[in-house]
Amino acid sequence: MKNELSRTVDALPGLVWTAFPDGRIEFVNRRWCEYTGLSVEQASGEGWQSAFHPEDRPELLEFWRASLASGQPGAVEARMRRFDGTYRWFLCRASPITDNSGTIVKWCGINADIEDHKQAENALRAQQQRFELIVDGLPTRVVLFTPEGDVLHANRYTLDYAGVTLDDLKAWTTNGLTHPDDRELVIARFRASISTGKPYDAESRHRRADGVYRWFRVQGFPLRDDEGRIVLWYFLQTDIEDRKRTEALLAAEKRLLEMVALGQPLFTVLEELCQLLEDVSNGCLCRISFIDGHDTALRHVVSPGLPSSYRRSVGDSSDSPESYPCTMAASLKTLVVVPDVASDLRWAPMWRQRMLAHGLRSCWATPILSRANEVLGTFTIFQSEPGDPSAFQYDLIGQFGRIAGIAIERARSTDARKRAGEQLRKSAALMAKVERLSSSGSFCWRPTTGSIISSDEFYRIFEINAGVPITMDMILARIHPADLHLVREMIEQAKDGKDVELDHRLLLPDGSVKYMHVQAHATHDAQGSLEYIGAVQDMTERRQSEEALLALRAELAHLSRVNSLGALTASIAHEINQPLAGVMTNASTGMRMLSAEPPNIEGALGTVRRTIRDGQRASEVITRLRALFKKEVVITDAIDLRVAACEVIELLRCEIHRKRIFLRLEAASDLPPVTGDRVQLQQVVLNLLLNAIESMEGVEDRPRQILLKIDRGDGDHLRLAVTDTGVGFDPERAGKLFNAFYTTKRDGMGVGLSVCRRIIESHGGLLWANANDNFGATFSFSIPYRGQGMPIATPSGTARQPARANAASAMRTP
Repeated sequence: MKNELSRTVDALPGLVWTAFPDGRIEFVNRRWCEYTGLSVEQASGEGWQSAFHPEDRPELLEFWRASLASGQPGAVEARMRRFDGTYRWFLCRASPITDNSGTIVKWCGINADIEDHKQAENALRAQQQRFELIVDGLPTRVVLFTPEGDVLHANRYTLDYAGVTLDDLKAWTTNGLTHPDDRELVIARFRASISTGKPYDAESRHRRADGVYRWFRVQGFPLRDDEGRIVLWYFLQTDIEDRKRTEALLAAEKRLLEMVALGQPLFTVLEELCQLLEDVSNGCLCRISFIDGHDTALRHVVSPGLPSSYRRSVGDSSDSPESYPCTMAASLKTLVVVPDVASDLRWAPMWRQRMLAHGLRSCWATPILSRANEVLGTFTIFQSEPGDPSAFQYDLIGQFGRIAGIAIERARSTDARKRAGEQLRKSAALMAKVERLSSSGSFCWRPTTGSIISSDEFYRIFEINAGVPITMDMILARIHPADLHLVREMIEQAKDGKDVELDHRLLLPDGSVKYMHVQAHATHDAQGSLEYIGAVQDMTERRQSEEALLALRAELAHLSRVNSLGALTASIAHEINQPLAGVMTNASTGMRMLSAEPPNIEGALGTVRRTIRDGQRASEVITRLRALFKKEVVITDAIDLRVAACEVIELLRCEIHRKRIFLRLEAASDLPPVTGDRVQLQQVVLNLLLNAIESMEGVEDRPRQILLKIDRGDGDHLRLAVTDTGVGFDPERAGKLFNAFYTTKRDGMGVGLSVCRRIIESHGGLLWANANDNFGATFSFSIPYRGQGMPIATPSGTARQPARANAASAMRTP
């Protein structure tokens, strides 16, 4: 049993020993011997003491003697020498063993190695010392709290700022270090963070050593160990007094500017300004003197803090500007500082006496200037103590002086705006009357934003309810479908910043049609954005009058053509009637002569000769009439067909514009010149374009469009085609279109296309027509391109100058 107990003691994880009641060592286990290198015999008695560090031995012995005397268990820390001479810290525990009577019969002890723990404690202690040194060196307020919320440490900056000791700081909840108005809320927030472990972040006022409270942002954060337990709270206090003051000034400035913007009375704004300055700058009073718009005298607005007995005018008008600081500031347009009224003899004695009588020892006056650098008044700050303004007060003077200038300038301009507004109302009324008389409305259009501002007459013309915001989609919805493409084209052109002008129609919701003339001038606003200022005029009545006039002219033209045709018929009859009458007369005479007995052969031969002569005369008349339609030979020049077509388009531009037709020219860039008669070819192009225009006369359900296209044809030919969206023609009648005197128009003569074909054929080309798939027709011709000056031969080989006048007279009557 004894051996079993010995093995058990030797296996314990510590240095186990026993001692007699008098303190002598009785037994040490194997681990004790192995660690110290001493045997049981060497450790017996007093020999065990050599295993402990000499510096720790006295304290250890004192502990052992005290334990023996008291008979109470205990523990002590000491360093024990290892067998290799190394000392390590041990916690030595001793406990008595008593018998049934309570008498100590033996002492039992165990020494546990705590070297690693001691080293960790020392490292932590050193780290804490370094931390406190760092915290003390920070130029901000830092306070450390225990997990329970008690003040643990505060850096030197915190204690110096508050002028307290660490013990004083521990009573921060009751000793006035926190502003009385903030204390309850601060304590509640602090306790909430301590109990919940959530970071603390709030703004509050804290007392400085001189008794002044300043604003701080207080932030508290918990420091946790590896297991997440809070071991420390550290609080940072950042001075935000300047920021809070700036925020207060900004809020005050905003409030004042809002009062100005809302049109509050000038006296109300300036009194509020003075009150705000006095609230922000402790111990200062304020007065604003300003020049009324109707005179040059300085008047003042007294702040609530200025004594009522001081509320009087600045001074007599007979006083010089240098008699008072405010008048001098206004005269020199600069800040005037009076650091001590009692010792500064520059000023009028009466003013100095009045200042001192009211306890005012210093003042600073600055001029209130307009944006044009004109003096509007003065801004003066009074102080009960001598001295110059601080940097903060300098800023206050400048900032509030600018606001006062804005308020005074705004008040001055109010009357001017009212007068201008009245004049503007009169002008607007006059403009409205003019627009009604001229049936026109004005507008302002910004293409980038699409906004449209228009007059009342504009609303009336477009039949839009007054006050409804006008959009481009709303305008386009009222454009006649046949003119919509023209308006869209105008809108696209407007994006380039060019002036625009257009005639178009409106199709209103009730089905009525109005004729409009739009004209707008491109300009730019102050930001450089493109905008159009223009007018739209209702041309419906004028257009109806013009159409009536055009109808009358067309009727007269038709009568003229009928008369011309009658005159032409009469002329032909007259020219042929004479030789035919001669033929009839000579024939009758010849018959009588041949019927006579005997026949008069000689006379009959004479009548036959005269008959032949009159027949030839009739043939020559017919030949002259056919000359217009006969192929001729001309000596021609090189012609740029594109340039020639452009000249014809320019000739018809007004007609195209008036009939709201969109014409597009497409021509290749590398086209060679053709040879021919320039005037005749232009007459062909003119006739084809006129036919296209007339074919779209009644088209209302689709855009009116003409495409004139010039490109290379087959072989060595150039092709010119005119495509329209008109009524077109029946493909079965395509072969008759070029026959003389065949026409599909009510008032046509059927000559134009016949003449065109003869002109093109005389140039060695072809003229043909095709009906389009959907709407309209395409008339095309192709002519060869040759060397300059080459003749165009006819089958007969003859050459003749073209009858240009005859062809020209027949071109406009297809």
